[in-house]
This record gives sequence, C-alpha cells and structure tokens, in this order.
Amino acid sequence: MSDRVAQRIVVPAREGRAVRIPAGGRFRVVDLEGQQVGDLFAFSADDINEYASAEHTRVGLAHLFPRVGEAFLTNRRRSILTLVADDSPGVHDMLMAACDAERYRLLGETGWHASCRENLERATAELGYPRVDIPQPINLFMDIPIGPDGALGFAPARTRQGDSVTLRADMDTIVVLSACPQDLNAINGPGPTSLAIELLD
Repeated sequence: MSDRVAQRIVVPAREGRAVRIPAGGRFRVVDLEGQQVGDLFAFSADDINEYASAEHTRVGLAHLFPRVGEAFLTNRRRSILTLVADDSPGVHDMLMAACDAERYRLLGETGWHASCRENLERATAELGYPRVDIPQPINLFMDIPIGPDGALGFAPARTRQGDSVTLRADMDTIVVLSACPQDLNAINGPGPTSLAIELLD
C-alpha cells in the first residue's frame, strides 16, 4: 500500500480543521515544528452521536493508549480508527480533557483564549453540525507523566520536527484535529505551532 500523500491540510497553530475520511482511508498527523500537541477527535460520518471514546478504548484494550495495530473504540464499542504506525517517541495521552474557556480562566487568563473545544465546535459547524458532544480527545504527542502517587504532570511534548502517527479509518469518519493552543503550561514546549493532516493513497 502506497504512502503517497494525496492531500496535505495544514492546521495552523491554535486552530482546528475537519476532514471526512472514508472507511479504509489512511491519514497521517505530522508535527511540523516539534513539541506540538494535537487534540484528535473522530466521529462516525453516519451518526455524529457516535465518536471515538477514550474510556471505551481503555476498557477494550486494558491499557491507557492503543499500540500500533490496535483500534480506538467508539462509545458504542466499535472500531473507528486503527493506529497503523507511530513515527514519534510514542508518548500520547487519553486522560486530559480538551482545553476550553473555563480551563484558561482557572489558569488566570482574563480575556478570550483559543481552545480545542472551540476549534472542534467551529470545525464541525462548518460541516453542518452546529452542536456536537465534546468527547475526551486523543491527545497525540501529549506527555502527561503519572507519578508513583498517581499525580499527573504536564511535560513538554517529546516530538521533533516531522514526527508523525498514521491512522486508518475503520468506518466513514469525520476527523477533527486541533493544534492545541495551550500556552499557560509546558505541554507545547516554547509555544503552540502548526500540525498537518496528510491524506494517503
């Protein structure tokens, strides 16, 4: 199977983009500059109320994040995406909720701040879905170390320029990727940068 890039969609820093992927279609998420977290959401194109679910995936796999060859499951326990390849340090997260306005307010932000929730809502609205659930995202490249006492840390992403993951859609899927705008903790290193979605032949 070819890895030729049929289309590249750049997701600018702090923004989100949506794309429809047919069942069997493969795509790559690329960290264009390094140390950038990508909040990935996946919805069934046939029913927006079915979506990639972190909690159902953890139960189905019995570990915190899929390994290469394993699937992300929906809230109806069906396979929606499969992790085909991981050409990154392999550190990802499915514990942290998408950042939103209230998260930034609690961190001390007094004005408007871009967020992954808003990016998701804007991207899906552009496809004709003005209201969607906000699932737990698949936080690609996000490093959340867990201490021996169960405490969660916020470490800079370990990715370098060009690191990527490749996924396959296991049903007709709407994929949304947000280049996480978080700049009030360390997860995006020196600051948010851009990602890309590469649709593969």
